[in-house]
Amino acid sequence: MNNTASTKHGFILILVAIMPAMAIISLVPVLPLLMKEFGNVPGAEFLVPIAMTVPALCVALFSPLAGWISDKSGRKSLLIGALLIYALVGFLPYFLTDLNQIIASRVVLGIAEAIIMTLATALIGDYFQGKEREKWVAIQVGSVSLSAIVLIGLGGILGEVLGSRGPFVLYLIAIPIAIGCSIILFEPVKDANRLSAAASKLPLRLIFPLLLVTLYVGLIFYIIIVKLGVILGLTGSVSPGVIGGIGAAANVGVALGSLTFSKMKGASGPKLITIGLSLSALGYIGASLSPTLLLTSASLVIASFGAGMLLPTMLTWIMSVLPNNVRGRGTGLWTGVFFFGQFAAPIVAAALQGALGSLEAVLMLFAGLSILGAILGSTKIKGSKSITTE
Repeated sequence: MNNTASTKHGFILILVAIMPAMAIISLVPVLPLLMKEFGNVPGAEFLVPIAMTVPALCVALFSPLAGWISDKSGRKSLLIGALLIYALVGFLPYFLTDLNQIIASRVVLGIAEAIIMTLATALIGDYFQGKEREKWVAIQVGSVSLSAIVLIGLGGILGEVLGSRGPFVLYLIAIPIAIGCSIILFEPVKDANRLSAAASKLPLRLIFPLLLVTLYVGLIFYIIIVKLGVILGLTGSVSPGVIGGIGAAANVGVALGSLTFSKMKGASGPKLITIGLSLSALGYIGASLSPTLLLTSASLVIASFGAGMLLPTMLTWIMSVLPNNVRGRGTGLWTGVFFFGQFAAPIVAAALQGALGSLEAVLMLFAGLSILGAILGSTKIKGSKSITTE
């Protein structure tokens, strides 16, 4: 077997990486239907949203473990098994009528997602180096964002045709993807020095600051998503269609930010962080102070563009300092931290809004923190090592 990665390997891994995003996004259109269906269940107003979002918490909790296991036992077989579990357990709620059983199935789904997301990212790091790695990391971030537009549409169509359980049919897509993985992917070769202490030790001192920045990026990225309707409503009433359209534009902004990252030849990590956080700060300030829906929408696209630059920056930076034999653990930590930011975003936003008194104040707070981060990043630019290739 030829163990040289090519476009087909990158493409199948991009399809794999879209699966975890589908777990939440595809259900958004049928959330009102599920709320109505389980309206008589005690605590349904909390339990139904939990059923939708609990996979993100599971990804946050189990990604580091998934990475550690893959470093020890290998990646390909583990990934294929997780995809098959994802398909079967993801489809299971189509038949379930008990809300607690649905939540339990979603927990198992989240564990499978943790394996899928971690290994898709780790394999990109295993298969590609330098410019090719940067390209595929950027494509991964951009594709996941753009897929949200399609997945919401498909979820809505299936909800119209099949009712509240329609979107669960989408999870079966993971079966042909698993078959594709079994045919196309190969198990990465371990380094010859895999038994040495240096090759087996996770460089926590180097990656811990990067993980903190990733957590912050996860928060500011997902606060826009979970609070989109409320932010747009600051300037007046908006229809669901308008919210959906602007949400799609924000996802396009993320993809364009990722594309811009891939074009920043020879840029250092601090420089990219400075640019990304500056754009996010500008977007948050605009959304906070905007008197019109048009300006608010443009501001959210700008903030999303900044996030689209920051995500591949952090992932590429971490990959550049991880020895091959602990790449699963390192990318597992990155994935876990980022998804924890996704899970915590609505909680943090609600807590801060209660403490500060308004959503506008919350947006300004994050703008200020982003500006501070950009200033700190700018002090590190001179002489910093490039994380992107010339």
